[in-house]
Amino acid sequence: MGLGTRVKPKIKILPTRKGGFDGWTKCSGCSETVHVQDLEKNIQCCPKCGYHFRLSLKQRIDLLADAGTFVESFSDIHPIDSLDFVDTESYKVRLTQAIAKTGRKDAISVGQCQLHGLDIALAVLDFSFMGGSMGSVVGERLTLLIEMALEKKLPLIIVSASGGARMQESVLSLMQMAKTSAALGRLSSAKIPFISVLTNPTTGGVTASFATLGDLIVAEPGALIAFAGPRVVEQTIGQKLPPNAQKSEFLLEKGMIDCIVKRSELKQRLFSLLSFLT
Repeated sequence: MGLGTRVKPKIKILPTRKGGFDGWTKCSGCSETVHVQDLEKNIQCCPKCGYHFRLSLKQRIDLLADAGTFVESFSDIHPIDSLDFVDTESYKVRLTQAIAKTGRKDAISVGQCQLHGLDIALAVLDFSFMGGSMGSVVGERLTLLIEMALEKKLPLIIVSASGGARMQESVLSLMQMAKTSAALGRLSSAKIPFISVLTNPTTGGVTASFATLGDLIVAEPGALIAFAGPRVVEQTIGQKLPPNAQKSEFLLEKGMIDCIVKRSELKQRLFSLLSFLT
């Protein structure tokens, strides 16, 4: 090789995605730039700081259920606008938009599957459907799943990601808090274990009912877990909250949850806990 000759380094050029998106995103935890391919390889966790990005409903089911074992139940139950509710848009329009966006009829998927060969009942809230809000359909599907778990003596896992009760259903939504809690009471009386998994965010009426009624309450790192969000609380009490208040680490310190588990370890940890409880 002669003087003045240099070898150009080989640079892998990643394709630009649709809409001009080049595949890079800013991490909400460390503010570093991360490529989506690295997130996908790391179960949607930042490889630099470990920040847990939100999973889709399908990703969450695939994470916990053994491949090909999840069988959905009660998916034929769909929401109606019984109150003719209108805010800036009618509830009918909001439902139509959410169904078109997600391809699902409501914000929860329930069914039976296997977790490392163990038969379980599984429910997963879908935040992409109206913020994972709990309306009549969420409450009904969840109650039916709890009753199925009671009948078949299956341990239950509920994965929560929700903004709380669905305001467009008013008191009908709030009634689901009592309904699901009563069903879980029957499950508890039968000594059938229920593990609640809290993800970012879990708030409002969901936190105030089934999400915090587990025999064991597990949370992902850095998850916002609260009844009212930090901004609302600060406006109400007129002062700033402590650092990391309402995050899973703060709640673990105060005894509201039992453990924090990284997403990469979640399936194995849930299997270990259920094996002990059963």
